[in-house]
Amino acid sequence: MIQGMTAQQPAADPDTDALWSAALARGLIRHDALHSIRYRDGYIDLLCPSSTARRTVGQRAMQSLTVAAISGRAWRRIMIGALSLHGLPMSAERERAAAALHLGGEQRVLDVACGPGNFTSFFAGKLAGDGFVIGLDNSAPMMERAVRNYSHSRAVYMRAEALSLPFDDGVFDAVCCFAALHLVPEPIGVLREMVRVLAPRGRIAVLTSFGRESFLMRTGLALGATICGVRVFDRTTVPAFFAAAGLIDVDQQMRGIAQFVTARRPEERPTRDRWRARSSVKIPERSWIGH
Repeated sequence: MIQGMTAQQPAADPDTDALWSAALARGLIRHDALHSIRYRDGYIDLLCPSSTARRTVGQRAMQSLTVAAISGRAWRRIMIGALSLHGLPMSAERERAAAALHLGGEQRVLDVACGPGNFTSFFAGKLAGDGFVIGLDNSAPMMERAVRNYSHSRAVYMRAEALSLPFDDGVFDAVCCFAALHLVPEPIGVLREMVRVLAPRGRIAVLTSFGRESFLMRTGLALGATICGVRVFDRTTVPAFFAAAGLIDVDQQMRGIAQFVTARRPEERPTRDRWRARSSVKIPERSWIGH
């Protein structure tokens, strides 16, 4: 179905685009969210124009047209440059992310807080058959930038809130969030939603901040993070959350002041009651700094 109906190709027929997007949405989006779907400027919009969710300084910057006009590479440097003292080149980062998610074939992939879509489009190029990736972000300027510069026949861009993903449970084979978890007001809530939509045997990957072990480093990071409204996570919070949610094969890699955490949902999903119990685990406030 996806082949031949390319939602993001610049020369595609807008009517075909809209039909393709609606058909895709019906297969993934919760019934209660379907009435909010609008198709605008090449992306699916589930947020009303007056949506005013609480924003951090970093998020407000991401919403601005000035930031949206920056190229994908420059935008990523601004958002995660401080997270990587020994950063990998962009191409190596994307390859590492795709490998961690085991991308290839007919997978359903969700890229949470995708920004201008540079990772989304790259992931789309790894898929085949009926595979596709949804790049989700709450910023209209970012969605416009993604559609304009990172279109792909297997990529769909969607404006929605990461804290309340509009999808049914367990519908994605891979879910990721790169360089944005530390910017959202409720990161644990976003992680909970990402795990909720992950299918059995699905893989999840997160790139976020790391406060290091040095007291001086933590103090300096905390000061800067508090000013900017950015959270700096400790070593244990994200892996502990994944484990508490029933995920397995949890792996954590440190690089500079960034951490890359991956995990996998086992074959059998926990029952709903068990998942609720696990996901209600309270993460102590001291598990991150700079909030």
